[in-house]
Amino acid sequence: MRDYIIERVLSAAEYTLDNHSTVRETAKVLKVSKSTVHKDLTDRLPKIDPQMASEVRGVLMTNKAERHIRGGEATRLLFRRRKQ
Repeated sequence: MRDYIIERVLSAAEYTLDNHSTVRETAKVLKVSKSTVHKDLTDRLPKIDPQMASEVRGVLMTNKAERHIRGGEATRLLFRRRKQ
């Protein structure tokens, strides 16, 4: 694996852990696609740092469990804005 990829993977993992961010938020900050961040965190990180990968997996699972709440909140705000 190339050095710049390893650096990107570790940056994504550190940002995700420090901020408990979603894949989308991490991708926006790192200026890469959501697909790249997801692949970095789920496929590449375990090969580089298994312990960090385990911690990141916990954050990703939490985000997955909460996504229906975030989606509902976003929809509610959208309709609230349209009403005004």
